[in-house]
Amino acid sequence: MSTEEKSLNFIEQIIEEDLKNGLSNDKLRFRFPPEPNGYLHVGHASAICLNFGLGIDYQAPVNLRFDDTNPAKEEQEYVDAIKRDIEWLGYKWNNECYASDYFQQLYDWAIEFIKTGKAYVDSQSSEEMAIQKGTPTTPGTDSPFRNRSVEENLDLFTRMKNGEFPNGTHILRAKIDMTHNNMLMRDPIMYRILHAHHHRTGNDWCIYPMYDWAHGESDYLEQISHSFCTLEFLPHRELYDWFLDQVYDSKKVRPKQREFARRNLSHTVVSKRKLLQLVEEKHVTSWDDPRMSTISGMRRRGYPPMAIRNFANTIGIAKRTNLIDVSLLEFCVREDLNKTAPRVMAVLNPVKLIITNYPEGKEEILDAENSQEDPSLGFRKVPFSRELYIEREDFQEEANKKFFRLTLGTEVRLKNAYIIKGESVVKDSAGNITEIHCTYDEDSRSGSGSEASQRKVKGTIHWVSINHALEAEVRIYDRLFTHENPDGDKEVDFKEYINPNSLEVIKGYLEPSLATAKNGERFQFQRLGYYCVDKDSSAEKLVFNKTVGLRDTWAKVENKE
Repeated sequence: MSTEEKSLNFIEQIIEEDLKNGLSNDKLRFRFPPEPNGYLHVGHASAICLNFGLGIDYQAPVNLRFDDTNPAKEEQEYVDAIKRDIEWLGYKWNNECYASDYFQQLYDWAIEFIKTGKAYVDSQSSEEMAIQKGTPTTPGTDSPFRNRSVEENLDLFTRMKNGEFPNGTHILRAKIDMTHNNMLMRDPIMYRILHAHHHRTGNDWCIYPMYDWAHGESDYLEQISHSFCTLEFLPHRELYDWFLDQVYDSKKVRPKQREFARRNLSHTVVSKRKLLQLVEEKHVTSWDDPRMSTISGMRRRGYPPMAIRNFANTIGIAKRTNLIDVSLLEFCVREDLNKTAPRVMAVLNPVKLIITNYPEGKEEILDAENSQEDPSLGFRKVPFSRELYIEREDFQEEANKKFFRLTLGTEVRLKNAYIIKGESVVKDSAGNITEIHCTYDEDSRSGSGSEASQRKVKGTIHWVSINHALEAEVRIYDRLFTHENPDGDKEVDFKEYINPNSLEVIKGYLEPSLATAKNGERFQFQRLGYYCVDKDSSAEKLVFNKTVGLRDTWAKVENKE
């Protein structure tokens, strides 16, 4: 990478410095190491874009390595979802790896630790260990089992592996320093007994390595040059390096752990534990509920993958944790869809409009442009007839001069069609308008080339022909949490901030071209916003999700409050 091409972030500066100090470019290798215990969220998307982006920039391989060391919480469903999300974002990994690939090597190394006096089997309870470990300001004390003989440790550890003991009876600990200032260095746990079925190794193992033991050694086995993780792992770096010191061969690449700040998103939670809670307690329908901060949820809502990548690139990499306003993500989505989403017409709050001087029974097929941004998308055919639906808010009986839509006695253009003039209304017994009666100028049709078609009116509104309209279920999504930072108040359960109005389901009417729209396809409903076809949609029942509005209105609402 040429440093002149762009301003380097601190992660890239670290890599460039290592290259200058002798690390060969062909030794660069990165990895993305998710735990298969939940679906990936927007925070993971930033980490994915970082690691795979570095791979692209430096033409270096990137491994996808699943940290599958806790079978009690891991499932194949999560493995499949993670792979699907990464591929959807547009990235390809070099090798698909699993920590479980290295279980035997990790075990063999642990045996060597025991033989050289660097590890021992501890038989204390978790409560006893917590007391014995001390506090950040007081040193720990040695375990009464710390000086077990090598022979006894080997015997116990072998029997742990063979499944002779129940969960919690023994652990294997590294023997480092119980008075160390970094509490993670106070004889950390390397293995615990866990009788649980593993999604890849079945029941072959009854002991499983802890993250701190497995992670750095997996990096080493894969010859990862740079291991990037979030800032909460900064205190773990010392232990990461200590474990590497015990197995490192100077002829090989030594992985380097470096940390970047987590980028939190407003009005969301990104803890997998909390996301799982939302699913299990049915506050949302599933992991891919469009209100969730998961990549699967964003995909189902209609967010394009490039919008998420652009968002990650926009917020960048930092050393300090920051709360990013979700409106920035929505801006990136809107910017992408404005260029790529075809325009169609839909009415979501309908009122009937009758053109009284349009011949009864007559129908026309009009040309409508698919995109004002991209003329190459061409035109589609839309049917026009005497009776239409328009948006109820596009009509007022009386309005001020700033209202440029339909009123009695004024003219407005129907998108891709004729100029109409409001004449009268029909109301029900409660005074609600049920019909708007208009007249049209037969010579004013858009694109007809006549002089009348070129005359200007101040407003243009969209419509659908009632006889041809497709009825659809339209799901309108709002922020899942009313609080900007639902994790911010540690005294309050984050679920207290769940927005009771985060989902509104309405009936909408769409132009007939959408009858063949496929799952995931995105459209701009003209003048309303961007919408996509939901996976629940079928030929019998069309279902659309609102992706994002045409502009950011949420900030205005919050400011008013």
